[in-house]
Amino acid sequence: MAVTTNWYGLAHKDQWGAGTAVSFTADTIKVSLHTVTYVVNQDTDEFWTAATNEISGTGYTARGVALTGKSLTYDTTTNEARLIASNASWTSSSFTARTAVVYKDTGTNGTSVLLGYVGFGADQTVASGTFTIQWDATGVLKTVAS
Repeated sequence: MAVTTNWYGLAHKDQWGAGTAVSFTADTIKVSLHTVTYVVNQDTDEFWTAATNEISGTGYTARGVALTGKSLTYDTTTNEARLIASNASWTSSSFTARTAVVYKDTGTNGTSVLLGYVGFGADQTVASGTFTIQWDATGVLKTVAS
């Protein structure tokens, strides 16, 4: 499944403003999975405590998996700053998810900054298999400078 992501609005304030700084390559950046009952509020959800209704199931660890293979690139043709990572996977799994949340994990829910999210559009179910988020070729998250 190829996916694209959206930024949480407050991630930009925290990242570039007076809040919590985020280093995509140096910090622990994770992706967690949530049920249909987590309703994303792009304008007010700021910390991992707002990302309610995390899934549970075989092969899924609470708070998700850490992103690996992280890098930053800038495409001068499209003027995009891109946050790149390897695909995220859960093996030998059985669960259903509707939303994936990308966040900086500080180890404390109330200070773990939400960065972006993926709305799958419908429930995605895996039964005794591997669930993979295949990030878009242009990155996990990107910002366009225009």
